[in-house]
Amino acid sequence: MNKLRVLVADDHEIARRGVCSLLRQQGWEVVGEAADGRDAVAKAKLLRPDVSVIDVSMPELNGLDATRQILKDNSESKVLILTMHRSDSLMSDALDAGARGYLLKSDSCRDLALAVESISANRSYFTSDMNELILDGYISRKSARSENRSDDTRLTLRQREILQLLAEGKTSRGVAVSLGLSIKTVETHRANIMRRLKCHSVSELVRYAVRNHVVQA
Repeated sequence: MNKLRVLVADDHEIARRGVCSLLRQQGWEVVGEAADGRDAVAKAKLLRPDVSVIDVSMPELNGLDATRQILKDNSESKVLILTMHRSDSLMSDALDAGARGYLLKSDSCRDLALAVESISANRSYFTSDMNELILDGYISRKSARSENRSDDTRLTLRQREILQLLAEGKTSRGVAVSLGLSIKTVETHRANIMRRLKCHSVSELVRYAVRNHVVQA
């Protein structure tokens, strides 16, 4: 039987190494580590892990958008969100992104092993003190969000990437370098983002990014 192959992405080295150690103790293979969301997407595409353990709050590309891109590249892969944030709305966003599990960093080592094992077997796994409430209310919350969110506030993955980099303080030139785009293309995207979100300044973009879990405050 082949070893379970796992990718771990967390921008905090101590946390990332700890997770890797726990996974190896289960006899699983850690095929790669990433310290930001963009690197996680690249390594997932190259290494094609069975499971990716992804932190939410990462630079360059947050864990939710990294999840979307990982699953877009490989629909057979499974994603476990591992985070310090106990948030109903964030957990719903993780489900929307395609994650099969949501675990708190305050949960036990045993929970991590159970979560990875469960989602690798096509089952869901959610942190124990949230799962019933979240799953029972997920459909109704998703419906309510859909009704309240107009089309002009829905951004593409590329626009969300650019929004995060701008919210993290990068200039248009810095965004262009990070994404391999021309400055003109970035500025066009920036104008479109601000128009869609009805934002008139970078500070308004930052507030939107924080409210919608694109970046963390």
